[in-house]
Amino acid sequence: MAKAVKKQALGRGLSALLKDPANDIKSVEDTNADKVVGNIIELELDTIKVNPFQPRTNFNEEALKELASSIKELGVIQPITVRKIDFNQYELISGERRLRASKLAGLKTVPAYIRIANDNDSLVMALVENIQRHDLDPIEIAMSYQRLIDEIQLTQEQMSERVGKKRSTITNYLRLLRLDPIIQSGIRDGFISMGHGRAIINIDDHEVQTDIYHKIIKENLSVRETEALVKAYQEGLLSQNNSVAKKKMTYTISNAQQKIFTDFFGAKVDVKIAANGKGKINVPFHSAEDLERIIKLLSK
Repeated sequence: MAKAVKKQALGRGLSALLKDPANDIKSVEDTNADKVVGNIIELELDTIKVNPFQPRTNFNEEALKELASSIKELGVIQPITVRKIDFNQYELISGERRLRASKLAGLKTVPAYIRIANDNDSLVMALVENIQRHDLDPIEIAMSYQRLIDEIQLTQEQMSERVGKKRSTITNYLRLLRLDPIIQSGIRDGFISMGHGRAIINIDDHEVQTDIYHKIIKENLSVRETEALVKAYQEGLLSQNNSVAKKKMTYTISNAQQKIFTDFFGAKVDVKIAANGKGKINVPFHSAEDLERIIKLLSK
C-alpha cells in the first residue's frame, strides 16, 4: 500500500537568520523582513509561548494523542502562526492543538508563519502573490486562503476580488482542509489529485475517507472512478438505513410475546406498533363482569 512520504522541513535557513542578533527583524522595513512575511519557517518549540488570551482551555487528550501520532508519521501538515515579541521569542496566534501535539510527538521544531507587528498589508500582498504561483499544490493554496480568513478576516467574497478567482473556486479549495491529514499529505505529494480529494470530501467519516484513498492509490483509480466509488458507498449506506427503517415499520410481536398477553388477560389482545416505535394495546371484554375481572388483574 502506498504511503505519503514526509516532506522535508521548510525554512531552516530562515530559522538561522532569525537567530542572528545582527539581523533581528522587528518591522517590515527591516532588512530581510520580506523573507519572513508569507513564508514557512522552522521554529524551536521552546521559543514559542502560548497566547495568554487563548479562549480555548480544554483539549481532548485522546484527540491530541491521535494528532501526535499523525504528526510522527506525516509531520505538521498545516503550520502554526506566531507573532514576534522579542529576539527569537514568539507568541502563538493560532494552532495550539498542533503545538501541543508536536511537543507530545517529541518534535524539537515546528513549521510556523511569523507575523510582525506592522506586517498586515505585506502579508496580504505576499499571500495573494503566493496564491497566483503555478507551482503550489492545492493544499498550500487552501491554507493560504484559510490564513486570509483567519488572520486578515477577509470574507470569501473579498478574497475573490483580491485574487481574481470565483468564490466557488475558493470554496472548493477550502473544503480540502476537511480531509483527513493523511489524504491532505497525499495531495501535497502528488499521490492523488485535487479532483480525487473533492470526491472523497463528500464522505464525513475520516476512516472511510482513508480507506477510499488507499484504494485509489492501490488500484490507480481515476477521478471519475473515485466519484463512482463514493456514490456507491453513499447509496449503500442509504439503502442500509432504508432497510432498517423498513424493519421498524413492519415490526410485530412474536407468538411467544402474544401468548403472554393472552394468558394474562384470558383474551386475545391486539398489539399494534407504528413506524416510530409507538403503539397501542387493545384488550377486549364481553361484559361488565369481564371488565371487572380485567381491572382486578391490573390492580394486583
